[in-house]
This record gives sequence, C-alpha cells and structure tokens, in this order.
Amino acid sequence: MRMHDDEELYDLADLFKLFGDSTRLRILIALSEGERNVNDLAEYLAMTQSAVSHQLSTLKAGKLVRSRREGKQMIYALDDEHVETIIALGIEHIEEGEHREKEI
Repeated sequence: MRMHDDEELYDLADLFKLFGDSTRLRILIALSEGERNVNDLAEYLAMTQSAVSHQLSTLKAGKLVRSRREGKQMIYALDDEHVETIIALGIEHIEEGEHREKEI
C-alpha cells in the first residue's frame, strides 16, 4: 500500500464520517434496493420528509447519492456501485468479528 498525502487522508476521513451516522446508513441501504423519492424513503424508514431531505442533502454533497427530476419529484439513487461495496464490506467485517468472538 502506498503512502497517501494529507489531503487524501482528510478526504477519506470525511467519506467515512458520512457512513458514521445510522440514519444515513439506513437511507443508503434503502437506496441500494432501488431508486426512491423522499416520500417513499420517509415512509419506508418511518422518518419525517424533512429529516430524510436533510440527510439526502448531506449524502448528495458527499457524492454518495445522486438525484434526477421526474415530473415534480426528485428521485434519488446511490451514486455508484462503490457505495454498496463499502457498506457490504463493513457488514462483512462486523459479521466476521462476531463469528471470531463466538469461537473464543
């Protein structure tokens, strides 16, 4: 693995901060199932539209979520497959750790 400069490490830390909130993770996992609008996400996650919109703005600014207009609604989706990969690797890491603890 190569050494990374400070700017890259700050950017990486910022990326991981976006994954550091369970509400944002719930939204990302819901979007991994397919595109959704704010109303769908709010209902699916039992959250207010305002709370979902706020988190979507944060995720969009972090380039984890993209949007497109469909009529009067904005439709949200994961920005790319890397987002799903990061979540899947995190879950795998946790599950492997739990498995190792059971063996001890």
